[in-house]
Amino acid sequence: MGLFDLIRRKSKPGSRAFREEMARRLDGRHIRYVTERDETGTEIVLGKNGSLAIKGDEFLVSVPEKTLMRAKIADLDAWELMSKDGVVITAPDIERDGAVHTLTAFYVYYR
Repeated sequence: MGLFDLIRRKSKPGSRAFREEMARRLDGRHIRYVTERDETGTEIVLGKNGSLAIKGDEFLVSVPEKTLMRAKIADLDAWELMSKDGVVITAPDIERDGAVHTLTAFYVYYR
């Protein structure tokens, strides 16, 4: 954390500015795999070797086979894991008729 991060005023979580800032911070990240928890509480791997990207006013979670989530940035709730190994994303998914889904994307670790 740099000096400017301490001085700069942080956006309020849940605000539009916070959502846009978080989307910009996640844009371009490569991910190892993406999971989603089903009704029984089991984590299901939806895809591997994907990326997080901004396209216009939408946020995309995609893997080589398909787009797993497409959501408006204004509706996106995202927070990083405490370990900083990944991110949890909750949003109404345009790909699935606007149903709210929660995905966990784990980043590729570069040494």
